[in-house]
Amino acid sequence: MSDDDILAPRRSRSGSGARATSSSTAARGPIIDQDGREIRPETLEQGFREFRFEFGKDNPFAGSPFGNLTREQRIARIEAIAKLLDVAFVLPGTNIRYGIDGLIGLIPVVGDIITTAISLWLVREARALGAPWYITARMLGNVALDGVVGIVPFAGDAFDVMFRANMRNVRLLRRWLDKQPRI
Repeated sequence: MSDDDILAPRRSRSGSGARATSSSTAARGPIIDQDGREIRPETLEQGFREFRFEFGKDNPFAGSPFGNLTREQRIARIEAIAKLLDVAFVLPGTNIRYGIDGLIGLIPVVGDIITTAISLWLVREARALGAPWYITARMLGNVALDGVVGIVPFAGDAFDVMFRANMRNVRLLRRWLDKQPRI
């Protein structure tokens, strides 16, 4: 089947036009819901009008899956992800906090690659906020140390829980942002 057949299916494969109909829904057959009842196509179209996605210039979310965020919203997102990665949960009966970085890191090698990639994305976001090279270099050092030591089974996961590279990076970014003049 060619791409043209997928995008615009032909009405009839044979030479005769006997099977071709003017309505595409008649050719497909009835639409049945999960309970086995037939649904008229008109009611289906009416029910989903508010769920359309328009990716035009007028749409404020076009071109970015996160939309156009303000500086404060970006900072809040970075902090929320760092907290989720490093301190989202408390070990019952103790005061030890851990995040999904320590949990995903239990998966050998792949888990550490995933959490390092997320941490690198946080550094990229900090750079997009205007963080200078020396701040991003320290942040990259924290991520590298967390990633390299995290590869060691169990001991690396304990290090992830105690070192909290993402929270350190957010603290570095926050200190730098607090020193910047407000515009």
